Amino acid sequence: MQSTLRRSGGSLVMTVPKTFTDQNHLQDGSKVELMVEGERLTIQVNRKSKYDLKTLLAEMPKQFPRVSGWEEITPVGEELL
Repeated sequence: MQSTLRRSGGSLVMTVPKTFTDQNHLQDGSKVELMVEGERLTIQVNRKSKYDLKTLLAEMPKQFPRVSGWEEITPVGEELL
């Protein structure tokens, strides 16, 4: 696939194909990571990991101390469980 660069102010810009934005659920204002390797420019979609308390506690090393009943404490702020 080819794209043509065009001038916008002091920068060169190009469009991102609709198929890429659709398949990666990108919209105006979405953030992506640009990586330059020599003559290659790669776009990587930034995905936020979604964690839940059960998974995080299950992955916690056994040598770390745990407080009994901690999992049952109700949220007091903007915590997501």
